[in-house]
Amino acid sequence: MNKNIYKVGIYLRLSNEDKDKISIDETSESIKNQRNMLIDYISKNPEFKLIDEYCDEDLSGAGTYRPEFERLIKDCENRKIDIVLCKSQSRFSRDMEIVEKYINNKFKEWNIRFIGLSDNADTDIAGNKKARQINGLVNEWYLEDVSNNIRSAFKAKMLNGEFISPFAAFGYEIDKNNNNKLVVDIDAAIIVEEIYNLYLKGLGYTSISKYLNNKHIPSPSLYKYLKGSKLNVVSSLPRDKIKWNPKAIKIILSNELYIGNLIQGKRTTISYKNHKIKNKDKKEWICIKGAHEAIIDKEIFDKVQIEMRKRNRISINTGKVHLFSGKIFCSECKHSMRKKNSSKHKYLVCHNNDCFNKTSIRYDLLEKIIKDEINNKITKYIDKDVIIGLIKEKNNIDFKNKMIILEKRKNEINNKMINNKIFIQNLYEDKVKCIINEEQFKYLIDIYNKNENTYINQIEEINKNIDVILRRNNAIDYEEILNKYKNIKVLNKIIVDEFIDKIFIDNNKKNIKIIWNF
Repeated sequence: MNKNIYKVGIYLRLSNEDKDKISIDETSESIKNQRNMLIDYISKNPEFKLIDEYCDEDLSGAGTYRPEFERLIKDCENRKIDIVLCKSQSRFSRDMEIVEKYINNKFKEWNIRFIGLSDNADTDIAGNKKARQINGLVNEWYLEDVSNNIRSAFKAKMLNGEFISPFAAFGYEIDKNNNNKLVVDIDAAIIVEEIYNLYLKGLGYTSISKYLNNKHIPSPSLYKYLKGSKLNVVSSLPRDKIKWNPKAIKIILSNELYIGNLIQGKRTTISYKNHKIKNKDKKEWICIKGAHEAIIDKEIFDKVQIEMRKRNRISINTGKVHLFSGKIFCSECKHSMRKKNSSKHKYLVCHNNDCFNKTSIRYDLLEKIIKDEINNKITKYIDKDVIIGLIKEKNNIDFKNKMIILEKRKNEINNKMINNKIFIQNLYEDKVKCIINEEQFKYLIDIYNKNENTYINQIEEINKNIDVILRRNNAIDYEEILNKYKNIKVLNKIIVDEFIDKIFIDNNKKNIKIIWNF
């Protein structure tokens, strides 16, 4: 380079493995030390002139996207600088592929000199290339070792039933006292329970999502955002415009997380250099049962899974699956019977075109026959005292579970309030001892007072929920519940699924064979 003055760009990088940061909002000591070292070197070389500084914080030295690194490369290509100056070659990149591409090839093509101070890397020194390549290999081996160690540590955590994701699924939140533990988010859990109940009542994914959107219930991503989560969502829509959709409903209905099972390790990256996600074989998944508190009873979850496998067609007009979906079969060929519409009636016919059973049965007629058969069975076998006892037992279990969750949450908030008061007391002591100044004291006391108000509001909300549950539990009329099921006026999907396994229809419409669940 036959110039009197050389334009220098310095590149600084703080690895996400570095541990010497003071705070999130403050530039790290590592970056300051790098900058001081490089500027001192420039000051000792009068022919060097600092043109620009490029700084990436909390980013790996592997071949991942780094904003300032990309800007540096672009400026090099446009010949805005003559020299790239770093603390070391590893600060520029630990990826041998990146080192070869830029330091040993492109920089030479662009007539740019690279200098790494601490490891004596210098493209202007003859014979220095081999040393740089050896350093590059050592750096790459280091990355591979770190990657393997991290993978091993994560696997050990998963096998131990520890939650390793930074974000919890809808219905849960990460325990404030243990980042590897899930706890129930009561408000979201109520919505999850409602989704399961709606599905068992016959609503499909689309109908449930419309129902939730019409009630203005925030979608999972919006809900987490409103609670302060930093979950990043890739969408062309503003956060408050993202609504519930059928896919989200299906994921919730099929996720074992809601019965307390923690399934992790479903996906992985190809390597520490290639971050493309690939799905792992199901036998490689790590499943820990009972890892956290369940939101959905396993019996209900299993019913939903069976129903999801059985459903085949949902009404376009109503968004609901019909009452007997997956239940009606032809007596002759054992194929399922499908629902068809005429100008006057809905009716069912055999789905097998080759079957000689060409009879059809009106849907409303079948509904009446099945309703009468269920009522007859209830009347014949019902034991009033036993049924009421079972209803009471179930309601008492539900009541106790809800009360336990609310009381647990209330205790957690009370503990936070106690800790908050201790912090406030310590603040006053720190102010008296001149450990903090007046401005710092006012700033911190304002934060703690806001926390106190938040906790008080949360306690009030929980007390309201407890009061509602108590009043509902005390107002239950078990005789009324019994009479409702003693003489069923209108069938629904839950009743049909509860009583009936299969229904067979033959050429004679009167010969309807019902296979009961009991």
